[in-house]
Amino acid sequence: MPEAAALTLVPTPIGNLEDITLRAIRTLREVDVVLCEDTRTSGRLMQHLEIKKPLQAYHLHNEHQVVPRLLERLAKGERMALVSDAGTPGISDPGFLLVRECLAQGLRVECLPGPTALVPALLKSGFGAERFAFEGFLPVKKGRQTRLQELAREMRTLIFYESPHRIVKTLTQLAEVFGADRPASVSRELTKLFEETLTASLGELAATLAARPAIKGEIVLVVKGAEYERIERSKYAAHDEDADDPADADDDGDADNDPTA
Repeated sequence: MPEAAALTLVPTPIGNLEDITLRAIRTLREVDVVLCEDTRTSGRLMQHLEIKKPLQAYHLHNEHQVVPRLLERLAKGERMALVSDAGTPGISDPGFLLVRECLAQGLRVECLPGPTALVPALLKSGFGAERFAFEGFLPVKKGRQTRLQELAREMRTLIFYESPHRIVKTLTQLAEVFGADRPASVSRELTKLFEETLTASLGELAATLAARPAIKGEIVLVVKGAEYERIERSKYAAHDEDADDPADADDDGDADNDPTA
């Protein structure tokens, strides 16, 4: 038998409680303490599973303070499970810092396979899953436009997480930068009773969701990658315009000063 892990990352259901694995249930029963984003949310899951274990808050706002103490306890032989409110911890959720420090201390870390929202949303989009890039949440303010410009020519399928109150803004901005006709898919309430997936162009999706009085549920946005031919046409068109424009004859080459660049 291999040595038991000091820390085990345990994925939890993103909606439907039946999606938890037998191995995840066994692990939660065997550990000494469960680290969780919100003890109330995880408490309801533990109650459903009829498991009684100490719960300790571990989230983005306290992880730097609690990690040293957790490492001390793990080094003394305590076994801990790390869960997030939903899905796999460490994917757009807390977990990286504790995992990194455990490995640095020589403590064994295990990660169980299980639910994560990005996979069903990707497969339901119909855009192909051979090559894709998971971007998580886009920057809210600083660096947002720069990141969108960088991703506009990405040929892989792109996956984003987004909140319901920002999804229309994000779709609108993506339509402006990527092109309103770029195919995309919005999935919300995955695995839940009111699960919904809408597939259309970025422009159409923005208009459809903007017309709703309210949008509920965490959202996964999947955007089809840029087409190679479109990128090549854009690149060569820009090159031809620069070569043919007589106004560029005396240009100093500084595109940042050109209002049309």
